[in-house]
Amino acid sequence: MTRAVEVHDLIFACAALLGGLLAGLLLRILLRWLGVRAGRTRWGGDDVIVDALRTLVPWAAVAAGAAVAAEALPLSARTGRNVNMTLTAFVIVAATLTAARVITGLVRTVAQSRAAVAGSATIFVNITRVVVLAMGFLVVLQTLGISIAPLLTALGVGGLAVALALQDTLANLFAGVHILASKTVQPGDYIRLSSGEEGYVVDINWRNTVVRQLSNNLVIIPNTQLSGTNMTNFSRPEQEMTLTVLAGVGYDSDLEQVERVTVEVVTEVMKDVEGAVPDHEPLVRFHTFGDSRISFNVILGVGEFSDQYRIKHEFIKRLHQRFRAEGIRIPSPVRQVAIAPGNPQIVIPHQRSGAESVQDPIA
Repeated sequence: MTRAVEVHDLIFACAALLGGLLAGLLLRILLRWLGVRAGRTRWGGDDVIVDALRTLVPWAAVAAGAAVAAEALPLSARTGRNVNMTLTAFVIVAATLTAARVITGLVRTVAQSRAAVAGSATIFVNITRVVVLAMGFLVVLQTLGISIAPLLTALGVGGLAVALALQDTLANLFAGVHILASKTVQPGDYIRLSSGEEGYVVDINWRNTVVRQLSNNLVIIPNTQLSGTNMTNFSRPEQEMTLTVLAGVGYDSDLEQVERVTVEVVTEVMKDVEGAVPDHEPLVRFHTFGDSRISFNVILGVGEFSDQYRIKHEFIKRLHQRFRAEGIRIPSPVRQVAIAPGNPQIVIPHQRSGAESVQDPIA
């Protein structure tokens, strides 16, 4: 301290500090007002920026008031330098946290606005946040006068040991990045693994992939397992898919009439049922002379995977109703049992179509 502290020094320092606090409060109110205005725009990036500045700008104003207050006091050169260094480090920490929020928020916003990018995958957001925070930490150390060269050297040597200890974690991390970069799986896709797990991809983070089943249960799959197994993606290359329903009619049916009625039912279902594809072309394909029926496949259009159950349910109901109205019979296999004469223990089964009956030659 070069001289004694006088009253006017304290008054000026307190006024500077109070002015910084008041400026920070007013700036926070202003930024809150700007946040409301930004929320009315279509672009989500301005929301992220304004929300982040609501943290940085008020604290920067407080730090500026504290710096002016420190200059007003008759501090020694060493004390003044330490105060300035501390305030600078404080501002850098606030700026680093703000930059991390802004950059990660923008990454998330851009990802959600593009269908080809992982809309809700947190792996890119987490990597970006770690990189920004690490850079800010190194800048703070350099500002405080701590040399970061030995630290970087130690990190480089210790990184080998850490990499060996975290082999599984790093393998999952790079597997997740590979999955997203190759665009084989994205959040929102419906997938089915060869091991039987299936559902909608909710998130792909740094370690695992979260899949939500139709029963609303979550399945956690390690990224390495997801990238190393056979998998069917029902949402790519496009979300619309086809559904095949097996049906059959009796041999006495008019197949032209069967095809015409089935096509009419498919067209009706495609237009009326939610999740169907209205412009889907109905397809009916006869393929097998069975024991009791002529079998055929009906191909329906489905908007996305979970819609198939509702569409199939409605189609079967309507087709059954139309077949009954048109007099088209849907046979079922019936087993006819004949008991051999002289040996009641010998049963000779015969499969046929028609009403069920049991014949007993002995009687």
